[in-house]
Amino acid sequence: MDPKRKMKVDGLINNYKAILVIQGFRQKEGTDFFDTYAPIARISTIRLMLALAAIHNLVIRQMDVKTAFLNGDLDDKIYIKQPEGFVMPGNEHNVYKLKKSLYGLKKAPKQWHQKFDDVVLSNGFALNQADK
Repeated sequence: MDPKRKMKVDGLINNYKAILVIQGFRQKEGTDFFDTYAPIARISTIRLMLALAAIHNLVIRQMDVKTAFLNGDLDDKIYIKQPEGFVMPGNEHNVYKLKKSLYGLKKAPKQWHQKFDDVVLSNGFALNQADK
């Protein structure tokens, strides 16, 4: 957990904000995950997209979605320990079952990309066979 303080204009603490991150370094390949995943576009594809944008006078924008991995659906059961500082008294040995992938989970990028592909393809787009 990484607690951060959200401040009011007058400098007083408005509320606390925390980010739950999975300790991916504890996952074992072959048991917890079978491969890692990092989608990367080929440089020729990037050049083609830039050329098409220049020819058609299009605007190119970059976007970063901080919560993208929360949109990935998990295909198996994953449990995590209660985060430090948020342990329920009397239930110290209980664990949480994840419903969505979280940042730090080794399979989170692949799960998110699969969900992205499913949504994009269901809206009429097609895979580029040269650079999937």
